[in-house]
Amino acid sequence: MGRLRPSSGEIRFSGRRIDGRPTNEIVRMGIGIVPEGRRVFYELTVLENLEAAAEAQASPASIAMRETRSGAGSIVGNHAAAHSRIEQVLALFPVLAERRNQPAGTLSGGEQQMLAIARALVASPQLICMDEPSMGLAPIMVDRVMEAIREINRSGTAVLLVEQNAQAALSVADRAYILRDGRIVASGTSDEMLADGRLASAYLL
Repeated sequence: MGRLRPSSGEIRFSGRRIDGRPTNEIVRMGIGIVPEGRRVFYELTVLENLEAAAEAQASPASIAMRETRSGAGSIVGNHAAAHSRIEQVLALFPVLAERRNQPAGTLSGGEQQMLAIARALVASPQLICMDEPSMGLAPIMVDRVMEAIREINRSGTAVLLVEQNAQAALSVADRAYILRDGRIVASGTSDEMLADGRLASAYLL
């Protein structure tokens, strides 16, 4: 995210232009990213993956303060707040809480996908963008991941989901857009999409 510039127009989030900004700056503006392929740190534990995410989303100034004033009360407070947020995120994913000290590389594909989502949530984003979260997962794990997405949205976080599994996506989406060759060919609520036989047969089945 942030690597390609739009061919025309602007990209804005909460009234601020974000196209052309580096990824870390976009994340600090309140956008979480769950990339295709999960991209968790396999050698790190579940907890260490989440701690790394908390560190990465901290501002450069706070990182510098930690380096120069480690042990100061305000810095301890920052760490305490980060760990409190990590525990909140783990509460959404009981299976990850149970495996917090387990290397990410030993998790199943579905559990790694949950970890990728949890990692993005550590920064308390206003919007979380997910790219193909069901890719390569067994049907039962797809259901669990979609339920996690549903719960994230219920908690007040907006979700932008790019997903080829149309049935799974429509099970959690309020509104959907169908893209073909980079252009929107249909849009509507999930119920409208499913009720349109032409769309369903052409794109959704």
